[in-house]
Amino acid sequence: MSQRAWGILLIVAAFGILAFVAYKNSTQRHIPIVFSPHNELSAIWEQYKIQYLEPGTSRVLDKQKNNITTSEGESYAMLRAVWMDDETSFDQSWTWTKNDLGRQSDHLLSWLFGKRPDGTYGILTAQGGQNTATDADTDIALALVFASGRWNRASYLADAKAVIGSIWDNEVATVNGTPYVLADNLEKNAPDLMIINPSYLAPYAYRIFATIDPNHPWLKLVDSSYDIINRSIAQPLDTKVSADIPPDWIFLNRHTGTIQAPKGDSLTTNMSYDAMRVPFRLYLDWQWYKDQRALDTLKKMDFLTSEVENKSLLYVSYKHNGTPDILTQSPSFYGGALGYFMATDPADAKNIYEDKLQVLFNPDSNTWKTTLGYYDDNWAWFGIALYNNMLPNLAVPQQ
Repeated sequence: MSQRAWGILLIVAAFGILAFVAYKNSTQRHIPIVFSPHNELSAIWEQYKIQYLEPGTSRVLDKQKNNITTSEGESYAMLRAVWMDDETSFDQSWTWTKNDLGRQSDHLLSWLFGKRPDGTYGILTAQGGQNTATDADTDIALALVFASGRWNRASYLADAKAVIGSIWDNEVATVNGTPYVLADNLEKNAPDLMIINPSYLAPYAYRIFATIDPNHPWLKLVDSSYDIINRSIAQPLDTKVSADIPPDWIFLNRHTGTIQAPKGDSLTTNMSYDAMRVPFRLYLDWQWYKDQRALDTLKKMDFLTSEVENKSLLYVSYKHNGTPDILTQSPSFYGGALGYFMATDPADAKNIYEDKLQVLFNPDSNTWKTTLGYYDDNWAWFGIALYNNMLPNLAVPQQ
């Protein structure tokens, strides 16, 4: 055999070895080969519609909770639909939401709908379902703004303006000259302590609302949101020391502006299914508006890096001092927390994305390998989309 032939043979052999090693590594980690993130997200969305959207209305059914519907669920469906350019599903979802969750007293949405004790369906007033959830109202308003631009529908922008104005009137309170975003419509009338959920705070949305509703100082909410998130991370609250992670819930004193741990058992300072959304929202503000405060705040949460590097996992719930509270994992936590890793460590972000989220997808069937619950499905999707830079700010002109 000639020297040239031997050289070719060696090159072919080397490529074969490299391919085998790559294949072996991918099979050991069970990472599926996905060639188009857009097709993956689209396929998961189509399966979600089959699994969780009521035919004809696109009402979101939380099948793990007796087919209840929350305003949160509708907001996620609307955001996913507009990002997927699915006008039909968006229109159906908003029509049902507006007609069936819309409140008589304002333009906000009731938070809980389902089957009543008498067998009829409607707002579950026995559980306070007629009240609001500020995160859902905010996300719905944002989705409407996006939809008005994406599909050139003036009616969506008119609806968005109505919701945005009602958010300020009913879900924002001013303390010592500073406006704060509250958890719901009830808090504004609380005599002393008002409930705040840090994961409801969406600085990027308030920047957009400021351009649509110039009658209210929305940019002040950007500042107060960063202030609240940073204070809730730093203060020990109901523990001796903070692990520098955001809590699910806090109280804001309406007289002094100080924060404290909530009282009772129903609301905790754990970082769990609520607070895991804080890194996602902060990273969006960095991605869309490059606010340095977003990066600075995310970097404080290096407890998450310690957990991943020491344990190769994140649990679904941590006490405010960093003690694991529930020793299980969930796709939703990884989807929300991924924003932290994208901001601080691309290598860890890649591992989280591949080993905890991408691994859930089966490209052969274009579905999740196993059906995910309503919340996990949404936040795994949001995490995959965030990692692949597929959550554009549709409120600004697209090039």
